[in-house]
Amino acid sequence: MPPAEPDEATDIHCRLDELLEERGMTLTRLAELVGVSLVNLSVLKNDRARAIRFSTLQAICQTLGCEVGELLVVRPR
Repeated sequence: MPPAEPDEATDIHCRLDELLEERGMTLTRLAELVGVSLVNLSVLKNDRARAIRFSTLQAICQTLGCEVGELLVVRPR
């Protein structure tokens, strides 16, 4: 099955920067705690990720004490 085409009217935005700042945490520290490479988290943080594993998403949310909807939001382009 081919991947779904992105909706041209909306965009998924990762709020990782905002959540890290609110918690006084660095991306490097989050990478250590979650067990994901700094490069992969940076790609996610900069809205360049094309996919994310549910296990990674769960680990990030658990570490940051947030819900998926606080981390990933849909916004108009």
